[in-house]
Amino acid sequence: MKRAVLYLRVSTKEQTTDNQRIELERVVVSRNWKVVAVYEDQGISGAKGRDKRPAYDLMLKEAVRAKFDVIMAWDVSRLGRSLASLVQALDDLHANGVDLYLHQQALDTTTPSGKALYQMCGVFAEFERSMISERVKLGLARTKQSGTSLGRPKSRIDHHWIIQDLNSGASYRKVASSHGISVGTVFNIAKEHGLVTPIVDKDTDPLIRDKLSPRT
Repeated sequence: MKRAVLYLRVSTKEQTTDNQRIELERVVVSRNWKVVAVYEDQGISGAKGRDKRPAYDLMLKEAVRAKFDVIMAWDVSRLGRSLASLVQALDDLHANGVDLYLHQQALDTTTPSGKALYQMCGVFAEFERSMISERVKLGLARTKQSGTSLGRPKSRIDHHWIIQDLNSGASYRKVASSHGISVGTVFNIAKEHGLVTPIVDKDTDPLIRDKLSPRT
């Protein structure tokens, strides 16, 4: 006789798990199984992770300890909201010799057909992961094609205040420090606005050396 546990969950506290329990207990009787425990998460969404569903977490931990043979749930959404999460749960259970029965999906891994369906779930989960990866790649390609730059946006540099600071006699280093930019950027802005000649060598020109040197 297989030792079965029931996992019951509803998303709001106003809902009840009574109907889930009744249907699953009928199956237990028809299969000549025995219910050894009931795990219930009340008012918790299936989108929540395992750590947010205490009964679900405890059930999976006790599956490792071989305290039962099969987990029964009303439908797949009771366990999680994605195919990947279902397959992950199945993998964990299978590794510990625990089967799964999902009433609405007619999934019963204690039977040959159920085991075959489980394998198909694995195929579809891999397909889902591949599709997500492909969508991400296509999205990046479209972004690149449209000319949109990726990564953090460049900060806007106000040339007006930089030129004003330079005209007031501040050194390049002081202006760069006060605006949070490099000395080279300050030099390029000054060059763009005609404060230095295009052919000036910023390493040897006395004016630039004076601008780069700290002022007292």
